[in-house]
Parts: sequence; C-alpha cells; structure tokens
Amino acid sequence: MRRQTSTLAILLEALLVVAAGVGFAFAANALSPRGLKLARNYFPGAAVPSKAPARTAAHPPGAASSTNENSAEALVTERLKAKRLQPLSRAETERLLHDPRYEQGIVVFVDARNEDEFAQGHIPGAWALDPFHPEKELATVLTPCQNASQVVVYCQGGDCEDAESAAIILRDAGVSNENLFIYAGGFTDWTEHRLPVETGARNSGAAPVERK
Repeated sequence: MRRQTSTLAILLEALLVVAAGVGFAFAANALSPRGLKLARNYFPGAAVPSKAPARTAAHPPGAASSTNENSAEALVTERLKAKRLQPLSRAETERLLHDPRYEQGIVVFVDARNEDEFAQGHIPGAWALDPFHPEKELATVLTPCQNASQVVVYCQGGDCEDAESAAIILRDAGVSNENLFIYAGGFTDWTEHRLPVETGARNSGAAPVERK
C-alpha cells in the first residue's frame, strides 16, 4: 500500500515538473524578441485546398442554337394550329415541287410577299397573292387553288405571318382548309438551301424569266 502511494506521489511530481516546464517555455517564448508568434502563418505559400466546384453537365457545341431553333419551330406550329392551319417542312415543300402532280396543277404554290419581292425571285410556278391587297389577285389565284389538292402558301418566313393571312383569305373564299399548308421556313429558308428559284412578274401567264 505504502509502495503504491509512493509511486503516485512520484507521478504527480513528474506531471507538476512537466507542467511547470511547459509554462516556463511559453512565457520565455512570449518575452523573447525572437520568440515564435503562435498566431502567425510561417508558410504563406501553402494554399489551403479549396472545395472542388460542382461538376455540371457538358453541352455539346451547337446544343443551345439547336434548342432555340426547336423552340421557335414549336411556337410557329402552335400559332398555326391556333388558326387551324397545317405547317409544312422544307423537305416536304421541295418534294412537292418535284411531284408529278405539280406539273398537273394538283399541287399549287402561293407566294404571299409583295410585288418587288416576288419579281426578284419565287418558288417556280408560284402564284402571287398579297394579303394586304387581295382584291388585285384573288380572282386569278382562286380557281387554281380550288382545283388543287394541296396549296402551299409561303412568305418570307420566320416571324412573317403574311402566308397565314393569305391562307385564311383563300379559306374564306372557298378553298378547303384541309388542302391548305404553310411553308413556315418561307422564301428565306428556301434560298438559304439553294433550291430552285424563278424570277418574273406576278400572275402574268408569261414564260418565266429565269430559274436559278
């Protein structure tokens, strides 16, 4: 028992000596002009690793523009549906131009742009119908449109709604709504893809001036 008490006393004395030594060392460091400043960063070049940024999904080139094009096409489609009109793609419009029924007058194209634009170039064989002055051309265009099974109306394309206005004029004049189609890309889309173009006057019945 006495031996255990003696051992504990020695341990306590040792701990007191260590504690006193540590306290003395801190005090001496604080008082010394060359002492280490405990709050100072002695390794300023060592950067603290920052948290890695969260990974985001990669977007392939052209994804944004493709999305915008799809959104614009969807808006045009919804606008046409609201007017009970049917959209037609460029590929379908081009196919109809080479369809044998086109030569038979069963497929008809109607250009809803103004006189100058029409004369500078239009889809080959297209009839002209300016929706702002329909009285000038409606009587001439109406008969071929009524005899056709597919009437494709176009204007400049994009935000232009003149083709829709011209199609509604034809529908109100007696052309079956199920035969009316809108080439939403319009003449801008047509020429951008270097498809056939004809120049000449409006509904003159004369031979085309030129096909490009």
